[in-house]
Amino acid sequence: MRLSYRIRVSHLRTHTFGTMIMTFSRPLLASVAVLALTLSSGVARAETIETALARAYATNADLNAQRASVRATDEQVPRAKSGYLPRLSASAQGGKENSTYNSSETNLTPRSFGLTVTQNLYNGDRTANQIGAAEAGVLAARAGLRQSEQVVLLNAATQYMNVVRDEAVVRLRSANIGVLKEQLRQTQDRFQVGEVTRTDVAQVEAQLAAAEAELSNAESSLAVSRAAYGQVIGAEPVDLADASPVSKGLPSSLKDAFAAGESSHPQLQAARHAVDVAEAIVKSTEGELKPSVDLQGSLTRAWDYKAVNDELSDAKLLGVLSVPLYEAGEVSARVRAAKQVLGQRQLEADSARLAVRSAIAGAWSQFETANARLKSAKAQIAAAEIALNGAREEAKVGQRTTLDVLISSQNLLAAQVNLVSAQHDRVVASYQVLASVGRLSAAGLGLKVAAYDPKKHYEATKGRATGTDLSAH
Repeated sequence: MRLSYRIRVSHLRTHTFGTMIMTFSRPLLASVAVLALTLSSGVARAETIETALARAYATNADLNAQRASVRATDEQVPRAKSGYLPRLSASAQGGKENSTYNSSETNLTPRSFGLTVTQNLYNGDRTANQIGAAEAGVLAARAGLRQSEQVVLLNAATQYMNVVRDEAVVRLRSANIGVLKEQLRQTQDRFQVGEVTRTDVAQVEAQLAAAEAELSNAESSLAVSRAAYGQVIGAEPVDLADASPVSKGLPSSLKDAFAAGESSHPQLQAARHAVDVAEAIVKSTEGELKPSVDLQGSLTRAWDYKAVNDELSDAKLLGVLSVPLYEAGEVSARVRAAKQVLGQRQLEADSARLAVRSAIAGAWSQFETANARLKSAKAQIAAAEIALNGAREEAKVGQRTTLDVLISSQNLLAAQVNLVSAQHDRVVASYQVLASVGRLSAAGLGLKVAAYDPKKHYEATKGRATGTDLSAH
């Protein structure tokens, strides 16, 4: 069921002053008709909240920056895997050498080249643990990307609804000014013939001045909302359609919301993967205190090595054992620091869990409050309409004054503005609930946009051992 910003306009009719019944004039009827048509849900719209969210998902700079960060994190995996691969280096040298010994001069042109290959056989399991840390880091980065996606989509939905709300408020206040201007004209006409006093004219003039100030504030708020919309969504708002609260994926109860957040919220998942990264780093750093074994092969060819026209060929295959005996406390200090970081990450994971539960409770409460406010606003409008109609009828027989009718009219206008605000809050709160449990995503909302898959870049780069060109993503 779509929520519509259709506002009843019966309260905008010209008020009756004193004991005389004032009839509609053509300008007043025109202003009321314009408001009714403007606020009707039947007006064709160019932009919906779904298309706006899809545009933000595809073009938002902050979200695209986070995607680039994830791709950079992917490169930590092939970097860690390089510990299992051999390292090959080549060297070459050449030059002139002149030496004199016991009046005997020798001129040489020494030149040589060599190849060296080194393969690690054991390094205290550092490579395995570095790969584990890199892979956990990739998972944490992906969870962070999902959280960034939630933030962007929620912000986009909020800015969309801010514009819809502020446009509706501007239309209401603009139409109200049109009505008050017509009331002022008719009151001045009646004053000229002695039907009302100067006080009645002044009361309408004061109400008109206040309405113009409120319109100016509403237009300022709309300008701010439109600017924020353009920043988040990447386009100017044009003919925004009304929106409904999101229903797909919403938990049925607060208990279900807590369970969903515990299992799927990206903030929690990122914190848990960060713990895995810290554990792997502790093990990798401890590996530096263990022996390492390398297999090293070398081949060297040289000419004019020691005498003219001599040649040298040298080939070696060596096993190299390195045992750290004393590292001056440097490695031990890094192990202790890594363990402290692990403890920190575990505490952060606990804190993230509490933060998620708090956010869920807050979002759920706001959603329920917004639903209650919507019902209250509708009841407020109904009561304000009754009060206004009663004030008009009583004014016909002199039991109400011009001021009484104006107050009743403005009370109804305030109730209608409150309804617009309540509709805005209900839609935004529904997106907040979805984000609080970790389900706000382009796929979850069914947005018609190509979903970004971070796995594609990871699969393309995880086994790369050469090349500096960027993989397709």
